Amino acid sequence: MLIAEYFFHTIVQRRLVTVANIAGNTLKLVGTQVVLMFLMVRFLSDGETLFPFLVVFGTTSYVVFMVSRIIERWALRCLRKMGRNTQSVLFVGHDLSLARLYRDLTMTTSMGYRVKGYYAHHEMKNPPAGLKYLGTIEDLNALLDRWDADPLLDPGVNEIFCSVPHEEEKEVMRIVRSCDKSVVRFFYVPRIFEDYEMNLSMQQFGNYTVFTNREEPLTKPMNRFIKRTFDLCFSLVVCIFLLPVILIVGLIIKLQSPGPIFFRQGRTGLDGNTFDCYKFRSMHVNKDSDNVQATKDDPRKFPFGNFMRKTNIDELPQFFNVLKGDMSIVGPRPHMLHHTELYGRLIDKYMVRHFAKPGITGWAQVTGFRGETSELWQMEERVRRDIWYVENWSFWLDIRIIFRTVKSFFVHDEHAY
Repeated sequence: MLIAEYFFHTIVQRRLVTVANIAGNTLKLVGTQVVLMFLMVRFLSDGETLFPFLVVFGTTSYVVFMVSRIIERWALRCLRKMGRNTQSVLFVGHDLSLARLYRDLTMTTSMGYRVKGYYAHHEMKNPPAGLKYLGTIEDLNALLDRWDADPLLDPGVNEIFCSVPHEEEKEVMRIVRSCDKSVVRFFYVPRIFEDYEMNLSMQQFGNYTVFTNREEPLTKPMNRFIKRTFDLCFSLVVCIFLLPVILIVGLIIKLQSPGPIFFRQGRTGLDGNTFDCYKFRSMHVNKDSDNVQATKDDPRKFPFGNFMRKTNIDELPQFFNVLKGDMSIVGPRPHMLHHTELYGRLIDKYMVRHFAKPGITGWAQVTGFRGETSELWQMEERVRRDIWYVENWSFWLDIRIIFRTVKSFFVHDEHAY
Protein backbone atom coordinates (compact mmCIF):
# COMPACT_ATOMS: atom_id res chain seq x y z
CA MET A 1 0.00 0.00 0.00
CA LEU A 2 2.79 2.41 0.93
CA ILE A 3 4.62 1.58 -2.30
CA ALA A 4 1.48 2.28 -4.33
CA GLU A 5 0.96 5.57 -2.47
CA TYR A 6 4.53 6.57 -3.27
CA PHE A 7 4.19 5.89 -7.00
CA PHE A 8 0.85 7.68 -7.27
CA HIS A 9 2.01 10.72 -5.26
CA THR A 10 -0.70 10.64 -2.60
CA ILE A 11 1.63 10.78 0.41
CA VAL A 12 3.60 13.97 -0.28
CA GLN A 13 1.37 16.98 -0.79
CA ARG A 14 2.92 19.50 -3.16
CA ARG A 15 2.08 23.09 -2.35
CA LEU A 16 0.31 23.78 -5.63
CA VAL A 17 -1.52 20.45 -5.84
CA THR A 18 -5.27 20.72 -6.48
CA VAL A 19 -8.17 18.64 -5.20
CA ALA A 20 -8.57 17.31 -8.76
CA ASN A 21 -4.94 16.07 -8.67
CA ILE A 22 -5.58 14.35 -5.35
CA ALA A 23 -8.81 12.76 -6.60
CA GLY A 24 -7.16 11.48 -9.80
CA ASN A 25 -4.10 10.05 -8.06
CA THR A 26 -6.25 8.48 -5.35
CA LEU A 27 -8.42 6.83 -8.01
CA LYS A 28 -5.29 5.32 -9.62
CA LEU A 29 -4.09 4.15 -6.21
CA VAL A 30 -7.36 2.49 -5.26
CA GLY A 31 -7.72 0.95 -8.72
CA THR A 32 -4.26 -0.60 -8.39
CA GLN A 33 -5.12 -1.94 -4.95
CA VAL A 34 -8.37 -3.48 -6.19
CA VAL A 35 -6.56 -5.23 -9.06
CA LEU A 36 -3.86 -6.56 -6.70
CA MET A 37 -6.52 -7.69 -4.22
CA PHE A 38 -8.39 -9.47 -7.02
CA LEU A 39 -5.24 -11.32 -8.10
CA MET A 40 -4.45 -12.36 -4.52
CA VAL A 41 -7.86 -13.65 -3.49
CA ARG A 42 -9.20 -14.86 -6.87
CA PHE A 43 -8.30 -18.47 -6.15
CA LEU A 44 -9.26 -18.28 -2.47
CA SER A 45 -12.86 -17.23 -2.96
CA ASP A 46 -15.77 -17.94 -5.27
CA GLY A 47 -16.86 -15.28 -7.72
CA GLU A 48 -20.19 -14.60 -6.01
CA THR A 49 -18.58 -13.22 -2.84
CA LEU A 50 -15.47 -11.75 -4.49
CA PHE A 51 -17.20 -9.11 -6.60
CA PRO A 52 -19.27 -7.54 -3.77
CA PHE A 53 -16.17 -7.55 -1.56
CA LEU A 54 -14.09 -5.70 -4.17
CA VAL A 55 -16.85 -3.11 -4.70
CA VAL A 56 -17.11 -2.42 -0.96
CA PHE A 57 -13.32 -2.46 -0.53
CA GLY A 58 -12.71 -0.10 -3.45
CA THR A 59 -15.44 2.37 -2.48
CA THR A 60 -14.44 2.43 1.19
CA SER A 61 -10.73 2.81 0.36
CA TYR A 62 -11.40 5.71 -1.99
CA VAL A 63 -13.53 7.58 0.55
CA VAL A 64 -11.03 6.99 3.38
CA PHE A 65 -8.03 8.08 1.29
CA MET A 66 -9.80 11.16 -0.07
CA VAL A 67 -11.01 12.29 3.36
CA SER A 68 -7.57 11.76 4.93
CA ARG A 69 -5.79 13.67 2.15
CA ILE A 70 -8.26 16.55 2.30
CA ILE A 71 -7.85 16.77 6.09
CA GLU A 72 -4.06 16.75 5.64
CA ARG A 73 -4.36 19.49 3.01
CA TRP A 74 -6.60 21.58 5.29
CA ALA A 75 -4.21 21.19 8.25
CA LEU A 76 -1.21 22.30 6.17
CA ARG A 77 -3.08 25.33 4.90
CA CYS A 78 -4.00 26.33 8.45
CA LEU A 79 -0.33 26.11 9.47
CA ARG A 80 0.75 28.19 6.49
CA LYS A 81 -1.82 30.88 7.19
CA MET A 82 -0.26 31.16 10.66
CA GLY A 83 3.16 31.70 9.07
CA ARG A 84 4.50 28.20 9.63
CA ASN A 85 5.63 25.63 7.03
CA THR A 86 6.32 28.47 4.56
CA GLN A 87 8.94 29.00 1.84
CA SER A 88 10.68 32.36 1.43
CA VAL A 89 11.37 33.11 -2.24
CA LEU A 90 13.47 35.53 -4.32
CA PHE A 91 13.03 36.20 -8.04
CA VAL A 92 15.89 37.17 -10.36
CA GLY A 93 15.01 38.74 -13.72
CA HIS A 94 12.25 40.85 -15.21
CA ASP A 95 10.74 38.36 -17.67
CA LEU A 96 6.96 37.96 -18.00
CA SER A 97 7.31 34.33 -16.89
CA LEU A 98 8.22 35.48 -13.36
CA ALA A 99 5.16 37.72 -13.20
CA ARG A 100 2.94 34.74 -14.07
CA LEU A 101 4.77 32.51 -11.60
CA TYR A 102 4.27 35.12 -8.88
CA ARG A 103 0.51 35.05 -9.41
CA ASP A 104 0.48 31.24 -9.17
CA LEU A 105 2.60 31.11 -6.02
CA THR A 106 0.66 33.82 -4.21
CA MET A 107 -2.89 33.15 -5.39
CA THR A 108 -3.64 32.30 -1.76
CA THR A 109 -1.58 32.60 1.44
CA SER A 110 -2.39 28.96 2.20
CA MET A 111 0.10 27.90 -0.51
CA GLY A 112 2.84 28.88 1.92
CA TYR A 113 5.01 30.91 -0.47
CA ARG A 114 6.32 34.31 0.64
CA VAL A 115 7.90 36.15 -2.31
CA LYS A 116 10.23 38.85 -0.97
CA GLY A 117 10.67 40.54 -4.33
CA TYR A 118 12.91 40.50 -7.38
CA TYR A 119 16.33 41.66 -8.55
CA ALA A 120 16.79 42.65 -12.19
CA HIS A 121 18.70 45.02 -14.46
CA HIS A 122 15.56 47.16 -14.54
CA GLU A 123 12.00 47.04 -13.25
CA MET A 124 9.27 44.98 -14.91
CA LYS A 125 6.70 46.59 -17.14
CA ASN A 126 3.35 46.41 -15.31
CA PRO A 127 4.50 44.09 -12.47
CA PRO A 128 1.84 42.25 -10.43
CA ALA A 129 0.59 44.08 -7.36
CA GLY A 130 2.71 43.19 -4.35
CA LEU A 131 5.85 42.12 -6.24
CA LYS A 132 8.61 44.46 -5.00
CA TYR A 133 11.66 45.57 -6.96
CA LEU A 134 14.63 44.99 -4.62
CA GLY A 135 17.44 46.32 -6.80
CA THR A 136 19.78 45.63 -9.69
CA ILE A 137 21.87 42.53 -10.39
CA GLU A 138 24.80 44.40 -8.81
CA ASP A 139 22.76 44.70 -5.60
CA LEU A 140 22.07 40.97 -5.78
CA ASN A 141 25.79 40.25 -6.19
CA ALA A 142 26.50 42.24 -3.02
CA LEU A 143 23.94 40.08 -1.19
CA LEU A 144 25.51 36.90 -2.58
CA ASP A 145 28.95 38.08 -1.45
CA ARG A 146 27.65 38.21 2.12
CA TRP A 147 26.24 34.70 1.77
CA ASP A 148 29.56 33.39 0.42
CA ALA A 149 31.59 35.03 3.18
CA ASP A 150 29.77 33.26 6.00
CA PRO A 151 28.39 29.73 5.40
CA LEU A 152 26.63 29.89 8.79
CA LEU A 153 24.76 33.08 7.88
CA ASP A 154 21.01 32.55 7.53
CA PRO A 155 20.21 33.86 4.03
CA GLY A 156 16.56 34.31 4.95
CA VAL A 157 15.61 32.68 1.64
CA ASN A 158 14.66 29.08 0.85
CA GLU A 159 14.34 29.22 -2.94
CA ILE A 160 15.47 31.40 -5.84
CA PHE A 161 13.63 31.44 -9.18
CA CYS A 162 15.82 32.83 -11.95
CA SER A 163 14.83 33.94 -15.45
CA VAL A 164 18.03 35.66 -16.56
CA PRO A 165 18.78 35.23 -20.31
CA HIS A 166 21.15 32.42 -21.32
CA GLU A 167 23.61 34.99 -22.70
CA GLU A 168 24.28 36.03 -19.11
CA GLU A 169 25.62 32.60 -18.21
CA LYS A 170 28.19 33.98 -15.76
CA GLU A 171 25.47 35.71 -13.74
CA VAL A 172 23.37 32.53 -13.63
CA MET A 173 26.30 30.37 -12.50
CA ARG A 174 27.21 32.97 -9.88
CA ILE A 175 23.73 32.62 -8.38
CA VAL A 176 23.82 28.80 -8.58
CA ARG A 177 27.15 28.59 -6.73
CA SER A 178 25.98 30.93 -3.98
CA CYS A 179 22.75 28.96 -3.57
CA ASP A 180 24.73 25.73 -3.16
CA LYS A 181 26.89 27.36 -0.46
CA SER A 182 23.90 28.73 1.45
CA VAL A 183 21.41 25.80 1.39
CA VAL A 184 19.11 27.66 -1.00
CA ARG A 185 17.30 25.75 -3.76
CA PHE A 186 17.74 27.13 -7.28
CA PHE A 187 15.13 26.96 -10.06
CA TYR A 188 15.55 28.22 -13.61
CA VAL A 189 12.34 29.57 -15.17
CA PRO A 190 12.20 29.40 -19.02
CA ARG A 191 11.63 32.82 -20.55
CA ILE A 192 8.42 33.58 -22.44
CA PHE A 193 8.78 34.41 -26.12
CA GLU A 194 6.98 37.64 -26.95
CA ASP A 195 3.86 37.50 -29.14
CA TYR A 196 3.80 33.68 -29.17
CA GLU A 197 2.45 31.87 -26.15
CA MET A 198 4.19 28.59 -25.32
CA ASN A 199 3.95 26.23 -22.37
CA LEU A 200 7.44 24.78 -22.18
CA SER A 201 7.83 21.29 -20.73
CA MET A 202 10.99 19.34 -19.98
CA GLN A 203 12.05 16.07 -21.60
CA GLN A 204 15.09 13.83 -21.22
CA PHE A 205 17.09 12.79 -24.30
CA GLY A 206 19.92 10.54 -23.16
CA ASN A 207 22.00 12.62 -20.77
CA TYR A 208 20.50 15.89 -21.95
CA THR A 209 17.48 17.77 -20.65
CA VAL A 210 15.64 19.74 -23.32
CA PHE A 211 12.54 21.91 -23.45
CA THR A 212 9.65 21.45 -25.83
CA ASN A 213 6.86 23.91 -26.47
CA ARG A 214 4.05 21.54 -25.50
CA GLU A 215 3.28 18.36 -23.57
CA GLU A 216 1.72 15.59 -25.67
CA PRO A 217 0.47 12.57 -23.68
CA LEU A 218 0.05 10.57 -26.89
CA THR A 219 3.79 10.61 -27.58
CA LYS A 220 4.09 8.02 -24.78
CA PRO A 221 3.94 4.45 -26.19
CA MET A 222 1.68 3.15 -23.40
CA ASN A 223 -0.89 5.89 -24.00
CA ARG A 224 -0.87 5.18 -27.75
CA PHE A 225 -1.30 1.46 -27.02
CA ILE A 226 -4.29 2.13 -24.73
CA LYS A 227 -5.95 4.43 -27.26
CA ARG A 228 -5.34 2.11 -30.22
CA THR A 229 -6.58 -0.96 -28.33
CA PHE A 230 -9.78 0.84 -27.39
CA ASP A 231 -10.22 2.09 -30.96
CA LEU A 232 -9.89 -1.43 -32.39
CA CYS A 233 -12.25 -3.08 -29.89
CA PHE A 234 -14.89 -0.35 -30.09
CA SER A 235 -14.85 0.04 -33.89
CA LEU A 236 -14.79 -3.73 -34.51
CA VAL A 237 -18.03 -4.16 -32.54
CA VAL A 238 -19.63 -1.19 -34.33
CA CYS A 239 -18.58 -2.45 -37.77
CA ILE A 240 -20.14 -5.88 -37.13
CA PHE A 241 -23.49 -4.27 -36.25
CA LEU A 242 -23.05 -1.80 -39.11
CA LEU A 243 -23.29 -4.41 -41.88
CA PRO A 244 -27.13 -4.63 -41.97
CA VAL A 245 -27.33 -0.82 -41.57
CA ILE A 246 -25.24 -0.40 -44.72
CA LEU A 247 -27.81 -2.41 -46.71
CA ILE A 248 -30.76 -0.34 -45.46
CA VAL A 249 -29.04 3.05 -45.75
CA GLY A 250 -27.58 2.13 -49.15
CA LEU A 251 -31.03 1.22 -50.51
CA ILE A 252 -32.55 4.54 -49.35
CA ILE A 253 -29.64 6.53 -50.82
CA LYS A 254 -30.04 4.79 -54.18
CA LEU A 255 -33.79 5.50 -54.20
CA GLN A 256 -33.33 9.23 -53.50
CA SER A 257 -30.14 10.06 -55.41
CA PRO A 258 -28.33 8.25 -58.22
CA GLY A 259 -24.67 7.56 -57.56
CA PRO A 260 -22.48 5.61 -55.13
CA ILE A 261 -23.53 4.74 -51.56
CA PHE A 262 -20.24 5.84 -50.06
CA PHE A 263 -18.50 9.16 -50.42
CA ARG A 264 -14.71 9.11 -50.32
CA GLN A 265 -12.75 12.32 -49.87
CA GLY A 266 -9.12 13.23 -49.20
CA ARG A 267 -8.67 14.66 -45.70
CA THR A 268 -5.66 15.78 -43.66
CA GLY A 269 -4.67 13.26 -40.99
CA LEU A 270 -1.89 12.46 -38.54
CA ASP A 271 1.32 14.47 -39.09
CA GLY A 272 -0.33 16.31 -41.99
CA ASN A 273 -0.58 13.20 -44.18
CA THR A 274 -3.52 12.75 -46.55
CA PHE A 275 -5.95 9.82 -46.27
CA ASP A 276 -9.29 8.82 -47.81
CA CYS A 277 -12.13 9.52 -45.38
CA TYR A 278 -15.32 7.44 -45.81
CA LYS A 279 -18.88 8.69 -45.31
CA PHE A 280 -22.36 7.73 -46.47
CA ARG A 281 -23.11 10.02 -49.40
CA SER A 282 -25.54 12.71 -48.20
CA MET A 283 -25.48 15.01 -51.25
CA HIS A 284 -26.20 14.69 -54.94
CA VAL A 285 -23.04 14.06 -56.93
CA ASN A 286 -21.45 17.48 -57.55
CA LYS A 287 -18.11 19.00 -58.59
CA ASP A 288 -17.74 21.24 -55.49
CA SER A 289 -17.70 18.49 -52.85
CA ASP A 290 -13.93 18.79 -52.26
CA ASN A 291 -13.87 22.58 -51.86
CA VAL A 292 -17.21 23.87 -50.53
CA GLN A 293 -18.31 23.12 -46.96
CA ALA A 294 -21.92 22.06 -46.35
CA THR A 295 -24.26 24.85 -45.19
CA LYS A 296 -27.57 24.78 -43.32
CA ASP A 297 -29.86 24.96 -46.36
CA ASP A 298 -27.43 23.46 -48.85
CA PRO A 299 -29.34 22.60 -52.08
CA ARG A 300 -26.89 19.76 -52.77
CA LYS A 301 -28.37 17.66 -49.94
CA PHE A 302 -31.20 15.21 -50.68
CA PRO A 303 -33.88 14.59 -47.97
CA PHE A 304 -32.45 11.42 -46.41
CA GLY A 305 -28.95 12.89 -46.70
CA ASN A 306 -30.11 15.87 -44.65
CA PHE A 307 -31.46 13.47 -42.01
CA MET A 308 -28.19 11.52 -41.95
CA ARG A 309 -26.15 14.67 -41.39
CA LYS A 310 -28.37 15.85 -38.53
CA THR A 311 -28.14 12.46 -36.79
CA ASN A 312 -24.47 11.80 -37.70
CA ILE A 313 -25.43 8.57 -39.50
CA ASP A 314 -23.33 9.72 -42.47
CA GLU A 315 -20.20 9.47 -40.27
CA LEU A 316 -20.64 5.75 -39.44
CA PRO A 317 -18.38 4.43 -42.26
CA GLN A 318 -15.50 6.26 -40.59
CA PHE A 319 -15.32 3.34 -38.16
CA PHE A 320 -13.70 1.50 -41.09
CA ASN A 321 -11.12 4.32 -41.17
CA VAL A 322 -10.50 3.64 -37.48
CA LEU A 323 -9.91 -0.07 -38.18
CA LYS A 324 -7.45 0.86 -40.94
CA GLY A 325 -5.57 3.12 -38.52
CA ASP A 326 -6.20 6.39 -40.37
CA MET A 327 -8.50 7.72 -37.65
CA SER A 328 -9.36 7.33 -33.98
CA ILE A 329 -12.75 7.27 -32.25
CA VAL A 330 -11.92 10.61 -30.60
CA GLY A 331 -9.67 13.33 -31.99
CA PRO A 332 -9.70 16.56 -33.98
CA ARG A 333 -12.12 16.26 -36.90
CA PRO A 334 -10.36 15.74 -40.26
CA HIS A 335 -10.71 18.75 -42.55
CA MET A 336 -10.84 18.97 -46.32
CA LEU A 337 -7.48 19.54 -48.01
CA HIS A 338 -8.70 22.89 -49.28
CA HIS A 339 -9.44 24.02 -45.71
CA THR A 340 -6.06 22.80 -44.47
CA GLU A 341 -4.34 24.86 -47.15
CA LEU A 342 -6.49 27.93 -46.39
CA TYR A 343 -6.50 27.92 -42.59
CA GLY A 344 -2.91 26.71 -42.37
CA ARG A 345 -1.98 30.17 -43.68
CA LEU A 346 -4.50 32.16 -41.61
CA ILE A 347 -4.13 30.51 -38.17
CA ASP A 348 -0.63 30.20 -36.66
CA LYS A 349 -1.14 26.95 -34.75
CA TYR A 350 -3.63 25.34 -37.11
CA MET A 351 -1.34 22.45 -38.10
CA VAL A 352 -0.67 21.54 -34.44
CA ARG A 353 -4.03 19.75 -34.40
CA HIS A 354 -2.48 17.13 -36.68
CA PHE A 355 -0.16 15.88 -33.94
CA ALA A 356 -3.04 13.50 -33.07
CA LYS A 357 -5.04 11.16 -35.28
CA PRO A 358 -8.28 12.72 -36.52
CA GLY A 359 -11.42 11.46 -34.81
CA ILE A 360 -15.04 10.62 -35.55
CA THR A 361 -15.92 12.99 -32.73
CA GLY A 362 -13.82 15.48 -30.80
CA TRP A 363 -13.57 17.96 -27.94
CA ALA A 364 -14.45 20.90 -30.21
CA GLN A 365 -17.60 19.15 -31.44
CA VAL A 366 -19.00 18.40 -27.96
CA THR A 367 -18.25 21.93 -26.71
CA GLY A 368 -20.34 23.74 -29.30
CA PHE A 369 -18.02 24.05 -32.31
CA ARG A 370 -19.21 21.71 -35.02
CA GLY A 371 -20.73 22.30 -38.43
CA GLU A 372 -20.13 25.26 -40.71
CA THR A 373 -17.34 27.75 -39.95
CA SER A 374 -18.48 30.83 -41.83
CA GLU A 375 -16.21 33.21 -39.88
CA LEU A 376 -12.51 32.95 -39.04
CA TRP A 377 -13.04 33.22 -35.26
CA GLN A 378 -15.15 30.04 -35.35
CA MET A 379 -12.30 28.05 -36.86
CA GLU A 380 -9.84 29.66 -34.41
CA GLU A 381 -11.96 28.48 -31.48
CA ARG A 382 -12.26 25.00 -32.96
CA VAL A 383 -8.49 24.81 -33.43
CA ARG A 384 -7.89 26.09 -29.90
CA ARG A 385 -10.04 23.25 -28.53
CA ASP A 386 -8.33 20.70 -30.78
CA ILE A 387 -4.91 21.76 -29.49
CA TRP A 388 -6.18 21.61 -25.90
CA TYR A 389 -7.20 18.00 -26.57
CA VAL A 390 -3.77 17.16 -28.01
CA GLU A 391 -2.04 18.61 -24.93
CA ASN A 392 -4.44 17.19 -22.33
CA TRP A 393 -5.39 13.76 -23.68
CA SER A 394 -6.37 11.02 -21.27
CA PHE A 395 -8.35 7.82 -21.69
CA TRP A 396 -11.05 9.20 -19.39
CA LEU A 397 -11.29 12.37 -21.49
CA ASP A 398 -12.01 10.17 -24.53
CA ILE A 399 -14.74 8.33 -22.60
CA ARG A 400 -16.24 11.65 -21.51
CA ILE A 401 -16.31 12.91 -25.11
CA ILE A 402 -17.94 9.68 -26.32
CA PHE A 403 -20.70 9.94 -23.71
CA ARG A 404 -21.34 13.58 -24.61
CA THR A 405 -21.48 12.61 -28.28
CA VAL A 406 -24.03 9.85 -27.60
CA LYS A 407 -26.06 12.32 -25.54
CA SER A 408 -26.14 14.72 -28.50
CA PHE A 409 -28.00 12.07 -30.55
CA PHE A 410 -31.05 12.65 -28.35
CA VAL A 411 -30.76 16.46 -28.17
CA HIS A 412 -31.20 18.57 -31.30
CA ASP A 413 -28.02 20.43 -32.26
CA GLU A 414 -28.65 23.53 -34.38
CA HIS A 415 -25.12 23.22 -35.79
CA ALA A 416 -25.76 19.70 -37.13
CA TYR A 417 -26.36 20.01 -40.84
